Amino acid sequence: MTETSTASQTFASQPRSGGRTLPHSLEAEEFLLACCLLDGADVVSRCLEARIRPESFYDSKHGLLYERLLDLYNRQVTIDVSVVAEELKTSRQLDQVGGYAYLAQLSGRIPTTAQATYFIEKVREQALLRDIIRSATGAVEACYGFSGGIDEFVDQVEAGIFSVTQNRVSESAKQMAGATKEAMNVITKMMMKKGELTGISSGFKDLDALMWGFQKTEMIVLAARPSMGKTSLALNFAEAAALPKKGPPAGVLIFSLEMGASQLALRMLCARARVNMKLLRDGLLSKNGDEQNRLLQAADEFSKAPIYIDDSSALSIMQLRAKARRIHSRSPLGFIMVDYLQLLSPTDPRVPREQQVAEASRGLKSLAKELDVPVLVLSQLNRSSEKDNRTPKISDLRESGSIEQDADVVLMLARPRDADEKFQVAADSAELIVAKQRNGPVGDLKLTFLRDITRFENFHQ
Repeated sequence: MTETSTASQTFASQPRSGGRTLPHSLEAEEFLLACCLLDGADVVSRCLEARIRPESFYDSKHGLLYERLLDLYNRQVTIDVSVVAEELKTSRQLDQVGGYAYLAQLSGRIPTTAQATYFIEKVREQALLRDIIRSATGAVEACYGFSGGIDEFVDQVEAGIFSVTQNRVSESAKQMAGATKEAMNVITKMMMKKGELTGISSGFKDLDALMWGFQKTEMIVLAARPSMGKTSLALNFAEAAALPKKGPPAGVLIFSLEMGASQLALRMLCARARVNMKLLRDGLLSKNGDEQNRLLQAADEFSKAPIYIDDSSALSIMQLRAKARRIHSRSPLGFIMVDYLQLLSPTDPRVPREQQVAEASRGLKSLAKELDVPVLVLSQLNRSSEKDNRTPKISDLRESGSIEQDADVVLMLARPRDADEKFQVAADSAELIVAKQRNGPVGDLKLTFLRDITRFENFHQ
């Protein structure tokens, strides 16, 4: 592996700063690695959430060992001492981490992983301090060598000091017999249900009739121009999954990279309680009126619903997948929503933007297959359809043709064909175009939009 040799050079003996040893805790690093060896899948996923990288370890052999643990985790191989030792032996790195003896000693450092969170935070803290020291030292040296252009120089120094983070992740082939059995189970359900849903209901009868619900392992892209109501529609989908009219609720995980959790909750509450958000903000609702009772009832329903909201900003696809895996392992999910694709942070900011979006798109499709749930991904459309005053096409998906390739279903929210040319935002009705459906028909349908409560409903005149 070429990456490993590069990483080994990166980890090599850490330098001193001004004659002093950089902050570190070898004990915390050892205890954290011991936790990883005891319970690999859970602890490594938590490390990824905390943005622990191989470079976060002060000791070069610890960084090398963690890199091997990450490799096993991403390949979904069960992590234990014997597997790690064999992997290191195969890559001829076993001696670099201290051999079998050191691995055995490490695995016996602690009896349980109860304190894993503490050690993760300790390693992260020390790595952060080292990064700040390096960045600040570099800024001091740059100041001594300053040669003009103060605004640009200060901007570069700020960027260096504030850039403290970033990180990096298959599936085995199944015998045809297993896949055929699964397919026959689906066919049996379809025949027995006679046209009923085989997936998670969208909450809209016309869409469900076309798609039979959102199916497991599918990546569904919902695209629209800004202010067309795509977040509102996606939240309606999430609500229908977690609070279905019939059948068991599905666990829903919402990644909101644009809005805060409280903002989303407010929108969902007002939409379900059918309360005018503007009147609420203006303080024009009566304190003991019917609206407040409906809000309290909606709040009670949502507080019991299996809905999780992650409003982290600057989230990379690797971090998003690690978080989803962890929540799913504790409380099985049935539906994931990502708002929205273009806001995901790139793993490598140096690659072209189209490749960054393609990486995120592929990662979300892999997540849908890995967790066996439908993943709804919001995306933006480019301006072509607006400029040409036409219905959007699948080729209008912004920044990457790979979105079209990866998606199993592409939904596009558009203004009605008979709308005024100046109309650019969600009106009383909207067209939902099923532009692509890998396992079913395509077509158009109409939805009613209740602007005051930011809620879509089945179309009615």
